[in-house]
Amino acid sequence: MSTSTGIAQPVAEIKIDDCWRQIGVRGDRSCALLDQHLHCRNCPAYKKIARSLLDRATPSAYPTGWPDKPSRAELDSADEEALQTAVLFRLGEEWLALPVAIFHEVAESRRVHSLPHRRNGAVLGIANVRGELLICVSLSELLGIDERKEAEQGKRAKAFRRLVVVGELDKRVAFTVDEIHGLHRYREHDTLAVPATIGKALSAATVAVLPWRGRAVGCLDPGQLLTMLDRSIA
Repeated sequence: MSTSTGIAQPVAEIKIDDCWRQIGVRGDRSCALLDQHLHCRNCPAYKKIARSLLDRATPSAYPTGWPDKPSRAELDSADEEALQTAVLFRLGEEWLALPVAIFHEVAESRRVHSLPHRRNGAVLGIANVRGELLICVSLSELLGIDERKEAEQGKRAKAFRRLVVVGELDKRVAFTVDEIHGLHRYREHDTLAVPATIGKALSAATVAVLPWRGRAVGCLDPGQLLTMLDRSIA
């Protein structure tokens, strides 16, 4: 049912085991299944809870509880504050973000077979991803990111390496990242201008900087990055 202001009253709460807020990606990340599933959304337990919420009985008064149709001004304001979703990952000591829409897969790191007669240092070779041979590039080389400092820190980060597949459906490419955080949602006004101190190659593909957990995450332009990838493998 609704109040005189048109705001819907909440549906009776269902007690659930919100493990993702305790030991999952929104908690202390101590869940033993995170290494296998990478993110709580891929976990069978999370999907089971979601299904139970969708299958719950609908209260008889539920249809009358919807709020009044928002005004045009409210819709315009909502568009301006629309949430953007990106995947955050690390190369060396640099944290970067790409829109989730260009991602096809995040897989375990695997062997890359070198290609003969390739002079472009950004092209590492080909990798087998679910039976498909994809060109694998060094995004660090392409963006001018120095990974030597990461190597000096030992094997701590190497255990988290993942193979990422991005691009268009008929033109996909793979690259390896040292660590992947997962999905992150933010609003445009949360971002900052790109500083003039970053490298030329990285600045050419970076459109904004996102403050996150005390770090500066470079928000990459997907179109510019895919163009750079195309040129590297041409």
